[in-house]
Amino acid sequence: MATQKLYAGAKLREIRTRLELTQKEFAQKLGVSLPYLNQMENNNRPVSTTVVLALAQEFGLDVTELSTGDSERLVSDMREAMADPVLAENTAPLADLRLTASNAPALARAFLELHRAYRQTHERLASLDEALGREDVQMQPSPWDEVRDFFHYCDNYIDAVDHAAENFANRAVAEGGIRPATIRALSAKGISVEFADKDPLRHYDPETRTLYLSSRAVSETQTFQMLLQVALLQADKLLEATLDLARFQTDAARAIAKIGLANYFAGAAMMPYGKFLQAARDTRHDLEVLANRFGASIEQVAHRLSTMQRPGAKGIPFFFVRVDQAGTITKRHSATRLQFARFGGACPLWNVHQAFETPGRFLRQLAETPDGVRYFSLARDVSKTGGHYGAPVRRYAIALGCEIRHADALIYADHMDISTTEAFEPIGISCRICERTHCHQRSVPPLERRLNIDENQRGVLPYEVG
Repeated sequence: MATQKLYAGAKLREIRTRLELTQKEFAQKLGVSLPYLNQMENNNRPVSTTVVLALAQEFGLDVTELSTGDSERLVSDMREAMADPVLAENTAPLADLRLTASNAPALARAFLELHRAYRQTHERLASLDEALGREDVQMQPSPWDEVRDFFHYCDNYIDAVDHAAENFANRAVAEGGIRPATIRALSAKGISVEFADKDPLRHYDPETRTLYLSSRAVSETQTFQMLLQVALLQADKLLEATLDLARFQTDAARAIAKIGLANYFAGAAMMPYGKFLQAARDTRHDLEVLANRFGASIEQVAHRLSTMQRPGAKGIPFFFVRVDQAGTITKRHSATRLQFARFGGACPLWNVHQAFETPGRFLRQLAETPDGVRYFSLARDVSKTGGHYGAPVRRYAIALGCEIRHADALIYADHMDISTTEAFEPIGISCRICERTHCHQRSVPPLERRLNIDENQRGVLPYEVG
């Protein structure tokens, strides 16, 4: 079988820029000529085995970075954008999208930004009567979507913040544990912590320098919220520097992202990278054992597992998603080739939707996407109570999964038959870009296929996909 050639020009340029080397200096260290390096960076030639070895030996680079990164995400996102009805007559071949993602990633991101702006403008025009006369109407990208894409394209891993949180956690171990160390860290800043039997979950009063936490919240949530406050106070300069690099378009997006980074710090401090990665491997990613060991919730553990992408010490590439009862994706990230729909809900054939029907249980699924890639998916419901009688209960379902080649590292995949094709259920990403022709749960036709309509015949669907 012929080996697949590796074209990674954009990634090579990114690595060289990160190392602050000229093309001539980079070529010398890699042991290749300047024209050869130039051709590789422009994807006119594939990356040779010699270069891959030199990257590992000379720079200690995790060579899996060459074959990962943004390319697959960009292709998936562009396919979804091209499936928009407004572009139905100008569908680009998949090969063209892959070339754009690998050769011109900046152009691909600009196209996605343009499509996002179009969708939001279209949605605003749909409610024009309500918007007329309002002075605060702005035709700008949604701050929430802008922040979501920031984390998405950072591979959900923020290196500087992760290391800072790990350093804090390591010091906390010597001081008796993460919770007392967190309280002492706040006290050192002149902040007292009080627990009150009322909402909100967390409230910081800068005048009295008092952090109020709800006594109704479970212990892991209280600890998380205290760590979040530590991040906002103790690591503020680091968070602001990271935000400066992100260059958000609006103040609202920057403010949302800062809370997101503080949340990231809190999770990384509760589950410090090195210790958590080793514990995950030792327990074969048993979520309940990890939750007990690190004083975290199952959702926090699953989300943390999806961030373990530190260069040189990567964990399993997981996807992680959270959906509400309407099927709307409220959290999403994927370090795998599976990329979630940017707009709309998830495939109804996916086990994450069934988790609402079996509360308190883990559901296992072997799944295959239309591109032939096979996955193991684990789903479970997550209920968040208000802490008192009569308080509303927020219900979600989470899913954590990976490509099937990593299944032997997961305790949940034990005793599942992964050798037979029949064991894998067909799932998709979005009906508009799903290529399956006989899906009984299809909600809308695929835009890239011709439809056959016979008024004398009706199957599961009122049409046949050509």
